[in-house]
Amino acid sequence: MKNSRLAALCLAVAACGPVSDMRIAVLPALASADTTLTATIKPTHAVLAMSDPSSPAKGTTAQAWVSKGYGASEAGPGEPTLTLPPAGMMAAPTPGANAKMLTRFVHLPDTQLADDESPNRLVTFDTAQATAGASRPQEGSQCRVLNAAVRTINGLHKATPIDFVLTGGDNTDSAQQNELDWFLKIMDGAPEVKCDSGDVNDPVAGPNNDGKDPFKAEGLAMPWKWVTGNHDVLIVGTTPVTDDVIAQALGTKAPAGTRDYTKAGAPVFNEPVVADEKRRPMHRVELMTAVSKDKDGHGVGADQIATGKAFYAFDVANTQLRFVILDTCNEFGDADGIIHQPDVTNILKPLLDQAKADGKWVVIASHHATNSITDGSGFGGTRQPDALTGAQWENFLGGYDNLVFSMVGHTHKNRIRMVTPPNGTGHAFWEVMTSSLADFPHQFRLVEIWDEDNGWLKLKGTVANYSVNGDDVSAGARVLGIADYVAGWAPDGSGAAQDRNVEIFIRKP
Repeated sequence: MKNSRLAALCLAVAACGPVSDMRIAVLPALASADTTLTATIKPTHAVLAMSDPSSPAKGTTAQAWVSKGYGASEAGPGEPTLTLPPAGMMAAPTPGANAKMLTRFVHLPDTQLADDESPNRLVTFDTAQATAGASRPQEGSQCRVLNAAVRTINGLHKATPIDFVLTGGDNTDSAQQNELDWFLKIMDGAPEVKCDSGDVNDPVAGPNNDGKDPFKAEGLAMPWKWVTGNHDVLIVGTTPVTDDVIAQALGTKAPAGTRDYTKAGAPVFNEPVVADEKRRPMHRVELMTAVSKDKDGHGVGADQIATGKAFYAFDVANTQLRFVILDTCNEFGDADGIIHQPDVTNILKPLLDQAKADGKWVVIASHHATNSITDGSGFGGTRQPDALTGAQWENFLGGYDNLVFSMVGHTHKNRIRMVTPPNGTGHAFWEVMTSSLADFPHQFRLVEIWDEDNGWLKLKGTVANYSVNGDDVSAGARVLGIADYVAGWAPDGSGAAQDRNVEIFIRKP
């Protein structure tokens, strides 16, 4: 049995030894890394037509799923880049003599680092439908998955430099202080990261073989930018941060089930757990303050602290590109996005008007796509009277003919579409959605924007799997994540071929 499969089994059942070993794992830097242009990852077990009533996320059932090969995969052939000609054209426009790449960056949404032993977990809510993200079998190793993605990004950077990493929101899972601390350390680099809370656990005896073992984080070799997601401001992405939920997170009772790795089988656990003050959920201003104090602030500063919202802009040096970051999250509840009219009037419109006046080509980035913008009345929320409808939001954005691309996440699916404002007169733009590290296919996207020197701009997007080279823990997490998908408990976020490795074009403003 390979080490990765053994680690997945042991972490799933917490049955491979109680002895703690706190030696810090140091993983070597990758000399290089590949995207799905070179190779893909294919589950070898057929996906079940109907989900089994036993969830892979719940204790000993994960062992059964993995033992049956549900988490197995094999290397598939690389997937070529599809060139999608502009509407009405038979072929892509021919590049001019001075075509050049303006920027190369990584889009990294929905990492969702979860404190899977928190009293605020919702393991008993896990289903194969709308609440499939309430619990995941691999979430105890999600820190190592993010670390693997960082190593992979750095490996790609060595071949052709990457300017920055753009997060896509849902960087954490339940707005907790310790989850954010883990995220910042992994992204920045730290001599020791230990993604554990409450009791000090070692589900698999020895160092560097389970998600609770400490490791050295390499950190990104380039700057990164913060985008807020609903999980960053809401408990499990749906419930507002109130005094009651703060007290529950800091307490010992887990009414909806959590994990306890000291118990055989790491069962769904409702009994008293060991309290941990680092589990404290943060309000918006606290979140913005913490991010702003980290390194260069990642786009967050005094203005964002004042509002509690990550609206800001930054330019790509020596180009006409300006990125405008939007905060579409509803701290009052509801996983879907929201746009408040006062934010449009006081923050967003001035940002976009200034970009227009400065002659900038705008790329917007937010957690939610335009078709996920609502009035806030969804599950866990209440209707907000100042909220724009999705149509109003698209019409507003369509008023800016210098808006060329939009980078989004949230749905955990690769998807690329042209957004055409419903008023029939607005400017259309491309919306690029990238799947998540949290769910299958566990990917991020490498993005290049080119000035084709022919009146067109081109976006080239390439999805990438995180490398498990030298890292049995992230390999074990992949086994569990694939098992969750094959078992019918997690959706397929792969998208169609035209949503993955593609070239798309838009007329230069």
